[in-house]
Amino acid sequence: MQRHINYGPDGAVKSFFYWLAVVGVWLVIASIVAIAWLARDLPDLETLPPPGLNDRLEVQFEDGEIVATYGAIYGQWLDYQRIPKTMIEALVAIEDRRFFEHGAIDVRGILRAFLSNLRSGSFAQGGSTLTQQLAKNIFLTRERTLTRKVKELLLASWLEGNLGKEDILTIYLNRVYFGSGAYGLDAASRNYFGHSARRLSIAEAAMLAGLLKAPSRLAPTRNLLEARARGRIVLAAMRRQGMISDAEEAQAEAAPPIIEAAGRGGNRRYFTDWVAARARAFVDHPGQPLVVVSSLSRPMQLAAEKAVAAGLDGEGQRRQASQAALVALTTDGAVKAMVGGRSYQSSQFNRAISARRQPGSAFKLFVYLAALEAGWKPQETLPDAAIDIDGWSPRNFDGKFRGKVTLLEAFAQSINTISVRLSEQVGRSQVVAAGRRLGLGEMSAEHPSLALGTAGVSLLELTGAYAVIAGGGYEVKPFAILEIRSADGELLYRRPNSPRSRIVKRKIVTRMTQLLEEVVVSGTGRAARIGRPAGGKTGTSQDFRDAWFLGFSSDLVTGVWIGNDDNRPMNGVTGGGLPARIWAAFMRPAHKGLPPRPLLADSSPE
Repeated sequence: MQRHINYGPDGAVKSFFYWLAVVGVWLVIASIVAIAWLARDLPDLETLPPPGLNDRLEVQFEDGEIVATYGAIYGQWLDYQRIPKTMIEALVAIEDRRFFEHGAIDVRGILRAFLSNLRSGSFAQGGSTLTQQLAKNIFLTRERTLTRKVKELLLASWLEGNLGKEDILTIYLNRVYFGSGAYGLDAASRNYFGHSARRLSIAEAAMLAGLLKAPSRLAPTRNLLEARARGRIVLAAMRRQGMISDAEEAQAEAAPPIIEAAGRGGNRRYFTDWVAARARAFVDHPGQPLVVVSSLSRPMQLAAEKAVAAGLDGEGQRRQASQAALVALTTDGAVKAMVGGRSYQSSQFNRAISARRQPGSAFKLFVYLAALEAGWKPQETLPDAAIDIDGWSPRNFDGKFRGKVTLLEAFAQSINTISVRLSEQVGRSQVVAAGRRLGLGEMSAEHPSLALGTAGVSLLELTGAYAVIAGGGYEVKPFAILEIRSADGELLYRRPNSPRSRIVKRKIVTRMTQLLEEVVVSGTGRAARIGRPAGGKTGTSQDFRDAWFLGFSSDLVTGVWIGNDDNRPMNGVTGGGLPARIWAAFMRPAHKGLPPRPLLADSSPE
């Protein structure tokens, strides 16, 4: 007996729905399997480490206080009750205005964004909820794949099903990235505004909420104008949704947030950038958060920043000097203070390390050192008179000749003709050798003007060279890193306390110190008197393009440079003027609590 199959209209319909149901069941089963497969490697929300942790590098003063932080910056974790209401409102207004009404997905928001994008012909708006953003930005990668999107929806559903709205906002605001290395609301507030997030104003909250669209691009430390413009958009959204009044919006727009340079380390970032770049090379632990203990002294750094700012804002402005740099070392080379320019926020170029400028007469240290090592003595004389070397004739600063003068007087008064005569008699190659031995880089001995400081040098290396004399003739290699530790305190590096080699004989150091001290007592460096024994040398390059003062006490060696980045001449600034005054303005507070001592007090006898 054959089975009857109904191929009529009713049978076809029933067959269609039968197979549709079969396919649907299998699709559900396949979806469950796929979801289970994707869910197997979702992150463990309980043990998820803070974002960006492995890129973190913290630089400390010598006393352990934090100078600056690189990579991930974290502030205080704020419970929901401690987060300002205005911050919650700003976030919801600009990112997800129906956050408290929908679940993991906002269908109305997706449709609204779709229609808006359709009208504008672009993808200006997205339909992701804050919960989806939390899942995507904090728990997942940013890859644009279907797999990642499914995981995002799964995580968002889990978050909405297991946490309250307040919990979701708390996690979001404490972990989301706000640009400039700042993770979390409190870190962002301290980094940009210099205070806790608990004190956020309406304008500040609006700016921070606005950053979330593109935190790296909109960070106010990088793009202040766009950050403020985005903040105004947030304020307008808050006003439209009744969160603030018209008057509050107008008041916030009239007083935009002030970005605190101190919150980002200020001008000490010149130093910490240098240290951070070197620190990773000291330890073989790639991708590990590091804590670097530096040699930087907080009181000295503050004194250096104050002295440089006062000098440039006062006399520097009147004399068309726009930039300055300062480096202070101990006699063994530890960097205690560094200022690399007028404003780190305006220019990150470190003029204390990277700029190579003509030192002028500050280079005479090496000419006279080579002469003393060749047997010349401070009381011997040479004629201060016109001299011609292959058609080139040096001139003195005042245009006068003094006749016979001692080397002591010639050095103190920075007489150019004597320096050139000495260099020619001793040999330019010996002058170059002296400079190289004390730490200077490559220089040419082809022209006799070498004796007048025409070879470019950096402030750090020149200050280090003067530290050789200040420390009794021992080799000096400037350093700034004392220790490097892991985040959990493991010691990874400690600067070795190795004996230093003597590179200048003791009797030569004593004679050279006599010359340097006379500069401050009666010579061109009289403005550098600080009420205790000190020695130093002034330097001025041609047309007043560079002005220097390098000097030292028994405890500290400091170099100061003044000039313009474009090599534009200043208005009569000499090494014995503004640089010497900045040097003294720094050295006086830097020696607070230290008794006056004679120069070379700590150096060992031969």
